[in-house]
Amino acid sequence: MASQEPKFPPQSQETQPGKQHVMEPLPQTISPDHKPSNKLRGKVALVTGGDSGIGRAVCLSFAKEGATVAFTYVKGQEDRDKDDTLKMLLEAKTSGAQEPLAIAADIGYDENCKQVVDLVVKEYGHIDVLVNNAAEQHMTNSVEEITEERLERVFRTNIFSQFFLVRHALKHMKEGSSIINSTSVNAYSGNPQVLDYTATKGAIVAFTRGLAQQLVCKGIRVNAVAPGPVWTPLQPASMPSEMIQNLGSEVPMNRAAQPSEIAPCYLFLASLQDSSYFTGQVLHPNGGMIVNA
Repeated sequence: MASQEPKFPPQSQETQPGKQHVMEPLPQTISPDHKPSNKLRGKVALVTGGDSGIGRAVCLSFAKEGATVAFTYVKGQEDRDKDDTLKMLLEAKTSGAQEPLAIAADIGYDENCKQVVDLVVKEYGHIDVLVNNAAEQHMTNSVEEITEERLERVFRTNIFSQFFLVRHALKHMKEGSSIINSTSVNAYSGNPQVLDYTATKGAIVAFTRGLAQQLVCKGIRVNAVAPGPVWTPLQPASMPSEMIQNLGSEVPMNRAAQPSEIAPCYLFLASLQDSSYFTGQVLHPNGGMIVNA
């Protein structure tokens, strides 16, 4: 009977991007069992969508491991979450790291991505880890409901931004650097309810594999993470409240993950000492779903 009980209180948000500070319960950003070991000491990391959800968890785990962290957010809608994240990063900052940087940007456009990279490089001099994490999704009942305008918007946010940021960041990355792209279990299982989102996540898998082969000669590793259901602001901002109650019930573990359970995958892929023989690969923290990938 316990498996049939609601996982989360019913809730929804009117706009995207979603807001973490109004969620109930609040997502867990860092595991209390995390024991830092300076895996990213001296490194500079840029994380898109780092103000909340998985992005915030990645930023915080990187900071605790000694990295200097910059992240992007959407001005106005994510100001409160941005401030909360900056406070966490400042508290986690190690003695060898510089102060964190929050950059407001619509990363769906090439010029904006160039400006983001230029700001990070001006502040810190280089980039060692690029995490392409920002995304949006919208529910749909039929492909006929997906307008050209929405399709372009979702692709700009979810995959165009990754192309643009990589193009500009590469000039400031050296051998040993790491690029990590956020895809989704939906790229492998398919999801008719978020069809355009699912299509972008499939594109990210292919982008990761191709880019990894292109950059292997430069000693830059490119990998991805494909989470299953995770308790992030993206969920209440895109799903009806009745779906939120049972988020994660479709996976064998019968629950959604917390962002703190996903972030270690990014830390593993960012750390050269841990993942030096990984490139073109996708990690699958998805609660037990078999994806044959």
